[in-house]
Amino acid sequence: MGDLGHPAGSGAGRSPVGALVMDPLPPAQIAPFAQLAERLGFGELWVPEDYFFNAGIATAAICLGATRQIPVGIGIASAVVRHPAVLAMELATLAGAYPGRLMPGIGLGTPMCLRQMGLEPRSSLTAVRECLTVVRRLLAGEEVSLQGQSFQLDRVRLVHPLPGPIRLYTGAMGPKMLQLCGEIADGNIMGVTATPDIVRWSRGQIEEGARRAGRTFDHDCPVFVLYAVAPDRNVARAGIRGMLAFLFSVFPRNAYTEHYGCADELERILARGGAEAIAREMPEAWLDDFAVAGEPDECAERIDRYLQAGATSVVIAPMPAEQYAATLELTAREVFPRLRHPVGEGVTQS
Repeated sequence: MGDLGHPAGSGAGRSPVGALVMDPLPPAQIAPFAQLAERLGFGELWVPEDYFFNAGIATAAICLGATRQIPVGIGIASAVVRHPAVLAMELATLAGAYPGRLMPGIGLGTPMCLRQMGLEPRSSLTAVRECLTVVRRLLAGEEVSLQGQSFQLDRVRLVHPLPGPIRLYTGAMGPKMLQLCGEIADGNIMGVTATPDIVRWSRGQIEEGARRAGRTFDHDCPVFVLYAVAPDRNVARAGIRGMLAFLFSVFPRNAYTEHYGCADELERILARGGAEAIAREMPEAWLDDFAVAGEPDECAERIDRYLQAGATSVVIAPMPAEQYAATLELTAREVFPRLRHPVGEGVTQS
């Protein structure tokens, strides 16, 4: 049986541009979003699980059921919110019902939300390692017993395992977790605010982990980006500034901002006036580097920059979310034709 978790690939008839099903979308709008993205020729759909918006696995099921061929990724399911036996069962159900279309991502999850639920693990690395390893073994049909630091299983076996291998992703940001991805996973989802340089750096960390584990580096590296396109670049950039400032205010110091070198400045601005101060004071270069926003030719150039840096796909988070249809349509009509990495043959655009 073929590889159930590695669809044809963006270089084999699919666009390298995917679409992120945005958190603010009400559940009733998920299926129309997925159908529009597929009809317009986007290469992938990804669904987040940011607490407490839409549930990731349920959203993925809606997207898969509403579409015909487009691959659907989960970016990411927390390693600690569901027991890995339950997570494996959920993934096996989806991947079994829609062979070759599911791209599951497993990571820690947002620490603040895990604290709200009393689910912070003693060791993030151990929790992700144990969860991903158990899920992979269960999906492959093994019986698993484990007395681990984070999870316990006693002779668990899925009744409906997968007939072939599936590629599992992580959602790593820091060096140790990225190296763990290289060791045990098949790809890593890079979150919004990853710059092209951070994509290069992240790939290097993943490759180092793969090398140490004696594995060949064959990892997918989709990157999520905040995205706004408009005939007037100032309108597009204004529409994205507030969301970027909000993200910076929630996570001012993380692996990305430290690598970029703006963490200290973000904390100083945040102390002066919160997200509003960040929105007022952020340099234009931050909009250039941490997001894709502007006129169609500018957006195409920035998407190409991510692809040249090693992203295997660029997954746009259309802003503002309530205007997603206009954003997706303008992107398919005006941005796709300008990409140096063109939409592949066999992709239908409207």
